[in-house]
Amino acid sequence: MLVEVAKAADIAPGGMKFVKIGDQELVVCNCDGHFYALARRCGHMNAPLELGALDGTFLTCPLHHVQFDVTTGQALNQPIPEFIDQPLPPKWAQYTNYVGMLMQNIRVSNIRTFPVQVEADAIKVEL
Repeated sequence: MLVEVAKAADIAPGGMKFVKIGDQELVVCNCDGHFYALARRCGHMNAPLELGALDGTFLTCPLHHVQFDVTTGQALNQPIPEFIDQPLPPKWAQYTNYVGMLMQNIRVSNIRTFPVQVEADAIKVEL
């Protein structure tokens, strides 16, 4: 079933838009005039992808920098932890080491993509 989710003019090139249709949460990406729709949540730790960065067809998660190809939904790398150039207080260092150990055991999943059609100015997604 095709559902209109936005107007093409609503999403600038290089931009993204969060849309919710029923219980489906999607991100629609404008990659130089080509539109792609994918599940909103990161396949690593469920972060909202529309808060990330879109560079060409690569969408970077805002939480741990996993990159996804918006054309296929494929996860392209493992999480990258934030690097802090100042020493942490001992308790924080212990905590971040523990979280880092846990994160090594969390897998990264590809994310679902949805077919998109543009008719006139209407972006439609097949659900």
